[in-house]
Amino acid sequence: MSLQHPVLARLGSTPEEYERLGISSDHIEPREDGMRTDGGKGTFEWWYLDATLSDGSTLVVTFNTKLVTAADHPLEPYANVCFDRPDGTKLDTNTPVFTEDFKASTEGCDVRMGPNSFVGDLHTYDIHVETDEITVDVTLTGEVPPWRPKTGHFLFEEDEHLFFAWLPSVPQGKVTATITVGGETVEVTGTGYHDHNWGNCSMLKVIDNWYWGRAQLGPYTVIACLVTAAERYGRAAFPIFLLAKDGQVIADDDALVTFVESEVHIDEGTGKPVGDVLTYTYAGEVDFRVTWERKETIFRAQFIDALHGLQHFLARMIGFDGAYLRFTGTITLEKLEDGRVVETETNEAIWEEMYFGRNHKD
Repeated sequence: MSLQHPVLARLGSTPEEYERLGISSDHIEPREDGMRTDGGKGTFEWWYLDATLSDGSTLVVTFNTKLVTAADHPLEPYANVCFDRPDGTKLDTNTPVFTEDFKASTEGCDVRMGPNSFVGDLHTYDIHVETDEITVDVTLTGEVPPWRPKTGHFLFEEDEHLFFAWLPSVPQGKVTATITVGGETVEVTGTGYHDHNWGNCSMLKVIDNWYWGRAQLGPYTVIACLVTAAERYGRAAFPIFLLAKDGQVIADDDALVTFVESEVHIDEGTGKPVGDVLTYTYAGEVDFRVTWERKETIFRAQFIDALHGLQHFLARMIGFDGAYLRFTGTITLEKLEDGRVVETETNEAIWEEMYFGRNHKD
C-alpha cells in the first residue's frame, strides 16, 4: 500500500541546486564524467557503453565500482561485457579486479581496472576490456553533444540528502570496434551511446523500477526513460525525453512528456511485468510520438543470483526479487501536426527494464 503522505522525490532543477552541485545549466564539464564518489560504503558508480553493430550484433560494456545491489559494500570493482550475435549466441562475462588495480580520475573519464580501461573527454572514448572469453576494443566518437536532464540528480527525502545521478555523456556516436572471441577477430562499425551513473545510497532504497532506451532514426536521436521512485516516495514517476535532429537538441522538456505502457505480460524468466509497447508523447511547439515495440528479450538477470551465503538467505527471507532485462525490437518516431502524422522514421533499437520493487503493474 502506498503511503498517504509520501516522502519527497524530485529531479533537481533550481539555480541553488546547480550552484550547490557545482555544475552549469548550459554546459557540461569533463569532470562530471570523472569519478563522483569515493567508491566506499553507501555509494555506487558505473560507466556504460552500448553499441548496435553493422553485423547485427549488440555490445554492452560496463565498468562498475561494485554490484548494483551492494552499495553498502566497500569498493569491489569489475568490468562486464555482454555480446549478442544475430545467430542467437550470447556472451555475458565479468572481469573482477583487485581493489589496488582500480584507478579513476576525478577530472574526467579515465577509469582503469588492471588491463581494462574506459577513457574519454565527452566526445571521443576508447574502451578496452579483456576477459578469458572475449577481448574488446571500441572507439566511440560523439555526434550529439553531452546532455543531462536538468541537474541530472534525482533527489530523495525532505532534506534531499540522498540522490541518484545520470549523465548521458555521448547520447549518440559513431563506433568502430575490434572484437575477439575464441580466436576469431572481427572489425565492425556501428552506432553507440555512453552514460555515467552514480549515487550515495542503494538504488534499492530509492528506485522501484525504470525503463530506459535510446536509438537513432534517420537524422534523429532519441533517449527516453521512465524512472519510478520507491514506494516510500509514492512511486513518483519521472518521464525523461531527449530528441535531437542532425546533432542538435530539439526537444527535452520533461514537463511536456507523457508515458504509456501497454500489452503488459509477466516475463517467465524473472516474474517481472514487461510492457511490449512503450509510448512517449512530447507535446511541445512541435509534437512527437515515440513508440518502442519489443521483439525479443536478449538478457535477463535476477540480482539475488549474485548474492551468496547470509546475504542470499536474507534476500530470500524478505522476498527480494529484483531483476534486470534487456530488449531488442523496433522504435518508431512520428512527427505530428494538428494530430496528423506528417513524418515517420523507424529503426531497430535496444532498451532495458530495471526492476527492484515488488510487482505492482497492472
